[in-house]
Amino acid sequence: MPTQKFEDALKRLEEIISNLEQGDIPLDETVKMFQEGITLAKLCKDKLQSAEKEIQKIIKDTNGEFQLTILS
Repeated sequence: MPTQKFEDALKRLEEIISNLEQGDIPLDETVKMFQEGITLAKLCKDKLQSAEKEIQKIIKDTNGEFQLTILS
């Protein structure tokens, strides 16, 4: 399976959550959707952590220290 974009994975995860909250899905399909949701949640978490690491690299000062930058 090719790597999904974060935004696509999040959108699909939101669809799954909405469908599961309705509660009118057969049990077998519910289990499959739940499993897909867990996979998508992990993918989103991993992508966010990777982005955070990249941002931390970018905001180091010349001494290698992290600088707190408040964005408004």
